[in-house]
Amino acid sequence: MQKQITLKAPFSVQGKGLHTGQFINAVFLPAEENYGYKIQRVDIEGQPVIECSADFVGDTQRGTVLVKDDVKVSTIEHAMAALYAMGIDNCLIQLDGPEMPILDGSAAVFVQKIQETGLQEQKADRQFYIVKKKIEIKGDNGEHIIIVPDDDFYVNIMIEFNSKILASQFATLNSLSEFPEEIASARTFVFVREIEPLLNLGLIKGGDLDNAIVIYENELSQERFDELADTIGIPHKDAKQLGYINNKPLTWPNETARHKLLDIIGDLALVGRRIKGRVIATKPGHSINNKFARLLKKDIRKHDQQCPPYDPNQEPVLDVNRIRELLPHRYPMQLVDKIISIDENCIVGVKNVTINEPFFTGHFPQEPVMPGVLLVEAMAQAGGLLVLNTLDEPEKWSSYFMKIDNVKFRKKVVPGDTLIFKVRLLAPVKRGISSMKGLMFVGDTLVGEAEFTAQIVKNKE
Repeated sequence: MQKQITLKAPFSVQGKGLHTGQFINAVFLPAEENYGYKIQRVDIEGQPVIECSADFVGDTQRGTVLVKDDVKVSTIEHAMAALYAMGIDNCLIQLDGPEMPILDGSAAVFVQKIQETGLQEQKADRQFYIVKKKIEIKGDNGEHIIIVPDDDFYVNIMIEFNSKILASQFATLNSLSEFPEEIASARTFVFVREIEPLLNLGLIKGGDLDNAIVIYENELSQERFDELADTIGIPHKDAKQLGYINNKPLTWPNETARHKLLDIIGDLALVGRRIKGRVIATKPGHSINNKFARLLKKDIRKHDQQCPPYDPNQEPVLDVNRIRELLPHRYPMQLVDKIISIDENCIVGVKNVTINEPFFTGHFPQEPVMPGVLLVEAMAQAGGLLVLNTLDEPEKWSSYFMKIDNVKFRKKVVPGDTLIFKVRLLAPVKRGISSMKGLMFVGDTLVGEAEFTAQIVKNKE
């Protein structure tokens, strides 16, 4: 199991906001386990904190804007992309203004700061969203995003504009390890024809040739071109020279496509889980990205209790003989065949259900069904192995039921099924008392669950 990651120490960045033009400080702080990403507005009384979640995105016009209780934080996507791509799970960001500094218009500075600061592994396991089936969304103007199952996180995108300079481009991310070198430095961009309307909307007040690529495709008169240059504070140029206008040359011929890929990573970071799946996007933008992220969050809520991966070819962590050394149960009451994963807080076990089980003789002979009480007992045995694993001499102790709550049986378990148990501690073990939640799966289907409390008791000599 992969562990959660936070920053080893705080770091800060400073710069003007793209849309407000204000000078803003952003401080990135380590955060506790299961904290996620959150942003705190330290310039507002009460210092409100907003969770970086797709559910709190209130505006997607030229950037991703979080909104909660009339408090806004804008242009967060570049920072979110850097945190996600660099493997950080938990981080608090403190801002003294309404948006993230735009810096050079990319995620490069954030990545550099993270690399300089270093990462800190935490004790809690990472929570993954494992894509089980194709999910897609379509927009009204040819936008299309799908995600399909894969064993890691990949992104392929295609952008398309009705433009003489920028028609269509492609970009691919085969591994998040490529992000620092291949994606992070890709800058945001704008068409000259968009500048005046955006200014009229009160946006891009902090935009300049140091933090954005400007695409000049439709020739203007020299007088009109000079007026527009004065409005945004850039030097006068020959109005006949179409193309890219920026102080720094393009890093890659497809830099604009790479930036769109950067944006979609930042927007999908708001799903709140590490994603295992392949994203294929056509004409992505913040609006369709957010709708897609919300769709993924909805799927997570629907299937939040996902079955752990099980490879029968993999050697078990505890085989049946070691389990017999740790548990007092014997035939026909030893109900766990092997343990395939165990750490301080969670255990995953396997039970192969066969027609030779003695209880099928009477439950029920014409339609064999594994008794629900034995399903709970099997989960409890796995939970007992979990808590005994925390002891120095586990063979000298046993665990006993004290309480069972919230038991639910969702589907029959029958001969031929392979049961996967996932049992997690709900709180640290205190004074020999442990509370746990167990889930039971057959394939990808959740067949039952329960919460139970157990006491660890030393065996009699």
